[in-house]
Amino acid sequence: MCGRFSLTTDEYLLNERFRLAGGIEPYVARYNCAPTQNLAVIVANEPRQLRYFRWGLIPFWAKDEKIGNKMINARAESITEKPSFKHAFKQRRCLIPADGFYEWKNQNGKTPFRIKLKNDQPFAMAGIWEAWKNPENSTIYSFSIITTAANELLQSIHERMPVILRQESEEIWLNSNKQDELLALLKPYDPNQMYAYEISKLVNSPSNDNPAVLLPV
Repeated sequence: MCGRFSLTTDEYLLNERFRLAGGIEPYVARYNCAPTQNLAVIVANEPRQLRYFRWGLIPFWAKDEKIGNKMINARAESITEKPSFKHAFKQRRCLIPADGFYEWKNQNGKTPFRIKLKNDQPFAMAGIWEAWKNPENSTIYSFSIITTAANELLQSIHERMPVILRQESEEIWLNSNKQDELLALLKPYDPNQMYAYEISKLVNSPSNDNPAVLLPV
């Protein structure tokens, strides 16, 4: 699964990497992104801007927004079949920019690790999004991160990992209407381009949203 991640990249570099025309809201570096928070996503709109959606997908047919608390991840293997995800997969895909994510290894309790690209550049995780109307007729925009089997680097830490898109595949993910082409992107990222390191248990609490979370043990 993917239950936490970070996005701390300088705003100028982030805009350059993803060809963004700024954001809907002021950009703030986030060291400990957690479910139910409003976090940055990129959808297939022009001009391209960071938008802020709630992490935890609320299907358009849901009666209660709390269902989103259980929908932070969507498995790539069943995304075309699950009622909660299949419509969004066809019509509402997004990029979730990040520069690292966290997983916990079962050793002497749960030990947290941070996983990054070796070049320290930001990347895009594959996501889907929805728009849901609450009883007050306000719209809540939400998203889920797609996960796949862990690559060789992650297997010793966790059995799942987020789908990280190659940069040249990001436009395909946002704009293609070919199911086979989209499904082909949902695979483990090259482990030779990634590294992982142990961090402190500060990451366990979402209230710890500061640079200390990133420090190696």
